[in-house]
This record gives sequence, structure tokens and C-alpha cells, in this order.
Amino acid sequence: MNILLLSDIHGNYPALTAVAEKLPPKKFACIINCGDSTVYAPFPNQVLHWLQENEVISILGNTDRKVIKLLKGKSFKKPSKPEKRIMYTTMAEALTRANKKYLLKLPKKKLLHIRKRNVGIFHGSPKHANEFLFASTPQTRFLELAACCNCNIVITGHSHTPYHKKIAGVDFINPGSTGRMFDGDPRASCAVLTLKKKRIEVRHYRIPYCIDDVVRELARQQLPPIYGEMYRKGKKLN
Repeated sequence: MNILLLSDIHGNYPALTAVAEKLPPKKFACIINCGDSTVYAPFPNQVLHWLQENEVISILGNTDRKVIKLLKGKSFKKPSKPEKRIMYTTMAEALTRANKKYLLKLPKKKLLHIRKRNVGIFHGSPKHANEFLFASTPQTRFLELAACCNCNIVITGHSHTPYHKKIAGVDFINPGSTGRMFDGDPRASCAVLTLKKKRIEVRHYRIPYCIDDVVRELARQQLPPIYGEMYRKGKKLN
């Protein structure tokens, strides 16, 4: 059984379609998305429509939750920089009615039972939606999470860092960011989880896409040019 793992698409539809061309959705039993589907790249409606059309099992990320606050007429303190806040406000204003409704219904986490395994889908970690887990996170922290989550497999995003670690019998997987990597490699990141009878396999992918399409649309919408530079370099610059 093969499952496509996505996370942190961040409104980057060109990256998402490149992943879909390389790894066609129809070849997978299901697709799991760990959140942050909106904000920073300027294609939120296309991304949310794709997730619905392909029946992706999705949860909310921190950027999605801030967009929801705006949709509800509220605000937020962070990020405070104008060049960051405008990315949230423009995305919230751009969403169609159907996509607003879809986003408002998404859960913050999800637990699945697949092939006799408990699979937890979280944005940050099983303990906190905003916790960053990296390949370099101390093993003691993974041991704490393994003890409290009651999962055989934990799939997370948020750190934009691809890894697979097996600790205390729990497989911790991060597919990396499909739409906004920070490691100096701008290619889209994702992973394929293969469930076998007695073990699992995880393969990470880095897939090139047309970054110029993102940069041109950012410019067309008169959004801060620093984001175009970030997408070209595959780095966080602000």
C-alpha cells in the first residue's frame, strides 16, 4: 500500500502540479497533507481545489490557522512585519467561498487506522502544533513523543525538513515542504510511504518545478519581491 505524503505547500500550485506529474495521485491508496496549504505562494485557490478534487486527507497548519482568524474577522500579533502580514491578508481575501468553507472545516490533527497501524497526522508534533521537529532534534524528545502519542507512525510537517526516524518502535516521518523549502534547494519535497505486512518503507523525493511561474504571479499581484528571491534560492530570508 503506497501513500503520498505532502506538507507545507504554502499556496505553491506549480510545485504541487510538478509533484502530481512525477507521482500521479491515482497510483496511491491515499494522499496525506500535514498542513500549511496556504500563504506565501500566490495560488491558494488552485491548491485547495486540488486537495479537494483528489480527496486528500488534510489538516491545518499555523499559516492556515492565521488565515482562518482573518476569515472570522479577527487578527493576530505575529508575524508583525508588514511584508509578511500582507501575504496573509491577500490570501484570505483571494479565497473563493467554497475554499473558505473547506479550510474552516479542516481539523488541527487527525488519527487514522491503516493496515493495523495507528497513523497520526500532525503539523508540528503530537504535543504541539507549532513544535519544530528536525532530523537533528534530540532523541530524548522523540522518545517523549513516542511514549505519549499512541501511534505506530507519526507524520508531521512545519519544519520543512525531510527525515524518517524510527525511535522506540514509532516511525517519525516528515516529507519536507512541497512548496517552500529552506535548505538552499528550491525543488519541491514530498515522500512516499509504503506499508508492508511487517515493515514500512519511506522514500523522499525532490522534484523541480517552474519557479518563474511563482515569481511572475507574485509580481503581478504586487507582492513583496523578497518572496520571489526566496523561492529562487530555496531559503528563508526574512
